[in-house]
Amino acid sequence: MRFGLIANLRRIGAKDAIETTIAWASRTGHDLILSDTLRAVVPSYPQFAKEAELRTQADVIVSMGGDGTLLATARAVGPTGIPILGVNLGSLGFLTQRTPAELPSSLDAVVAGEYQIEERMLLKVNSAGRYRISCPYALNDAVLDRGPSARLLDINLKVNGEDVVTYKADGLIIATPTGSTAYALAAGGPILHPKTEAMIAAPIAPFSLTTRPMIFSGDDILELQLMTKYEEAHLTLDGQVGIAIKQGEPILVSKADYKIRLITFKENSYYQLLRNKLHWGVPPSYHL
Repeated sequence: MRFGLIANLRRIGAKDAIETTIAWASRTGHDLILSDTLRAVVPSYPQFAKEAELRTQADVIVSMGGDGTLLATARAVGPTGIPILGVNLGSLGFLTQRTPAELPSSLDAVVAGEYQIEERMLLKVNSAGRYRISCPYALNDAVLDRGPSARLLDINLKVNGEDVVTYKADGLIIATPTGSTAYALAAGGPILHPKTEAMIAAPIAPFSLTTRPMIFSGDDILELQLMTKYEEAHLTLDGQVGIAIKQGEPILVSKADYKIRLITFKENSYYQLLRNKLHWGVPPSYHL
């Protein structure tokens, strides 16, 4: 098999994990192509490629880092459908389920076909304003917020052309089921199973006690519009890429026409992750 490797070198243990993967590929005889961003740590390695080119040269992409690294990997993979194996070099690692210690056995399991594929819905985000986002897809969320401004925003939300609500808030999060355990959760949104095809609209610090997050079908088309005069907001995808938005510039959010495919294992069930990573259902501790 041919493996591609993307890693976040700012993470502790990244160099050791990269060298472990190289040693595994050498021992097992499988091809391994590294992202060219890794030349600094293994300059003598013979096979490098740009991240955007790995999707045409590999059967599986290994993403090492935190969840942010996997989100960036998902954009690099795009609509090719190449499975992604996430390796956690961070603290939480909700998307990157495997640890560096489990890396060789996980790669062996992938070669043996002893894994599962979990497809994750993405958002497609189009702005009709001055700027365009080069890669308008998000695995977690699209966030329209006030940026450096200290003023509340008025954000109108329409669904399939019908006016729903105008939020007065610090911002608005449109999240996928994958993103339901990220920023949207911190804003009071619900947790959705990743197999659900739906979108969450969760206002950030709304100026109303009656304003609550809403769930929409994955087949709906959401339209956001900044109504605040003389203000500029920021639209950000997965917390990593974004553009400035002015009053009246419509933003259309819909389900993408492809999905990201994550490699999972039976021992890492979604509900187990909720319990282990988010301490779901753990009662509070009392100290006398």
